[in-house]
Amino acid sequence: MLVAPDALSSILGWMSVACWIVVYSPQLVENYQLQSGEGLSVLFVLIWLAGDLSNLFGAIFAGLLPTVKILATYYMACDCTLLSQIYYYRWKRSRKPAVPPLVPGGAVPQGEVSEETPLIAAIAADVSAHPHPHRGPMVVEFAKYAGAVIFVLTTGLVAWAVDEHINGGTPRHIPEEAIEWKGQLLGWISAVLFLGARVPQIRKNLYTRCEGLSPALFIFSIMGNTTYGLSILAVSLSARHLAANAAWLAGSGLTIFLDLFSL
Repeated sequence: MLVAPDALSSILGWMSVACWIVVYSPQLVENYQLQSGEGLSVLFVLIWLAGDLSNLFGAIFAGLLPTVKILATYYMACDCTLLSQIYYYRWKRSRKPAVPPLVPGGAVPQGEVSEETPLIAAIAADVSAHPHPHRGPMVVEFAKYAGAVIFVLTTGLVAWAVDEHINGGTPRHIPEEAIEWKGQLLGWISAVLFLGARVPQIRKNLYTRCEGLSPALFIFSIMGNTTYGLSILAVSLSARHLAANAAWLAGSGLTIFLDLFSL
């Protein structure tokens, strides 16, 4: 084998960290440009936050890799940032003069925004001042996102190389994994929450046609979950290791499938 299992797991872990560090950035920028966070379902973010909380405590009880704990903490901070952004723009919009809605057959009361409110009515006043980022031809868009993914994965690889250089290639101590009911229960709860969070977002996308939603959010989520799951599998394929990480593997693997529908 060209790369030792622990080194391969570390490389994939760093790539996963790189993906998750930037995963929220495109959506935060999109929200800022539109001066609206209505592209995201509030329920999606809230359930995601609950899943991250369960994920963190489950990883602590199960003694999983430090990467899992660090990422869970970071996710929680980003979830709170997204929620703050959504409610801030709602509050900001409620203070503006009424704008005639552009929804045929009905009116949207001033300042009231729900999960079912079409974005064209909710942010009509803001679009003129903050136009939506230009969507280029499909080939150009694909090249842009592919380049971004390659750049982020390369950054993760460089981060791993720097970390190895700083530590002189010293083998890391991998904490002993414990298969106990508290950690496993929280792990499975987090997996169910992560999967359930996608349902309200997919439902919202049917109404908004993904208006205000950055595709990069789910592209980097897919890449982050892929490298994350592979980093766990690279350590070992033993029955005990797979059993200890089953909830996290199931959560990341099935989330990838649902994220494809959210794009």
